Amino acid sequence: MPRKVSLDELNRLSVEDFKQAPKNPYCLILDNVRSLNNVGSVFRTADAFRAEKIYLCGITGTPPHRDITKTALGATESVDWEYAPDIVTLVDQLKQEGWTVAAIEQAEGSVSLQNFLPDANKKTAFVFGNEVAGVNDAVIQKADLVLEIPQYGTKHSLNIAVSAGIICWDFLAKLNKTFT
Repeated sequence: MPRKVSLDELNRLSVEDFKQAPKNPYCLILDNVRSLNNVGSVFRTADAFRAEKIYLCGITGTPPHRDITKTALGATESVDWEYAPDIVTLVDQLKQEGWTVAAIEQAEGSVSLQNFLPDANKKTAFVFGNEVAGVNDAVIQKADLVLEIPQYGTKHSLNIAVSAGIICWDFLAKLNKTFT
């Protein structure tokens, strides 16, 4: 009969060890995300999947804030993050640095996530937009690709934190990333 593993048995990294550990070749960009709970959840996901960094843009809240801290469960201390006031400037900068920019959105010409094959030799920046308006149109125009998460129900959107979890897991699974 299986048993639940204790927290001690999980051998989780300390914050200091996490900071020194190799990161995966991607970052998450949150643009004008209103919900601080969503921001905190994305921090936690970025920690779980060892994202290189999170960029918080526009009106997106930044740590320290109790609502972010409540859902991040300490990930604001482990995951590197930066505030960037203007997402278009940030996207231009990342593209100049050689990053592939992927907007997560439903748009004409989007690539279904199941058909997305990441380039293991390039870093990827995933852009998540506002909970109502989505990804900024100017970012969609500048992005190297637009990724769409297939959905089969009556709703046509997912919570941003759920979307980030799906994108991070899918990206690492396709790169066949495993850690010890």
